[in-house]
Amino acid sequence: MQTAAPTDAVRLTELKLEQALSLLQQAGYPLPSLVEAPATTALQAIIDGLCDLSLRDALTGLANRRHFRAVLEREIDRVARTGESALLLVVDIDHFKHVNDTHGHAAGDLVIQAVGQRLAECVRPMDTVARFGGEEFAMVLPNCHPAYGEAVAERIRRTIEGRAIRLPSGQDIHVTVSIGGAFAPQWVRSSAALWTERADLQLYCAKTEGRNRVCLEQSVVSSVSNEEKSLLFGVTAWDDSLE
Repeated sequence: MQTAAPTDAVRLTELKLEQALSLLQQAGYPLPSLVEAPATTALQAIIDGLCDLSLRDALTGLANRRHFRAVLEREIDRVARTGESALLLVVDIDHFKHVNDTHGHAAGDLVIQAVGQRLAECVRPMDTVARFGGEEFAMVLPNCHPAYGEAVAERIRRTIEGRAIRLPSGQDIHVTVSIGGAFAPQWVRSSAALWTERADLQLYCAKTEGRNRVCLEQSVVSSVSNEEKSLLFGVTAWDDSLE
């Protein structure tokens, strides 16, 4: 007895997609047509949109903590293999509780959004900015030489301090941030957790020293010979003649 061949696509109107489409609509994603577009095209657009949403913070649109952890793991592995520098910055809004207590939580959300947007404006396309939780943000900057780390962090701090934020009431306020930073160890297999812990320690120093300041861990620039690279990673990874 022969069974009927399965259809090449499920009719999207028969699937329960209302909640998925509502989430995408609220986030501002263009919605595919469930009637006019090919079923596979529309379904793929929905899946892609939901995957992107799962990696982003709902309030700011920045990378969320889960996505940022994955970025850190990849970056610390790259630094271990190539010896190139990478800077992790942890940014915390100063006296944020006072903003909430004085102006309300709606104003607090607006401040978080504004700070997140300005952090994103301060970095390169290759950098990643995330909301780490509450009023705390994190940034990873690949190929940031230790000689420029302090200047980069100070530029970010001054940008936040120097631009007013307009509240729903029409009032303009200024906020400041404290920034702690640490460079990924070169040629060393470390972990994202340890890297974050070192940056957090510097943030604590910035807070205890008076806030609205930058504290960076001193970075040791390592120089590794080709012979040492071969011992660490194998000659095939470094022998140009084999490429």
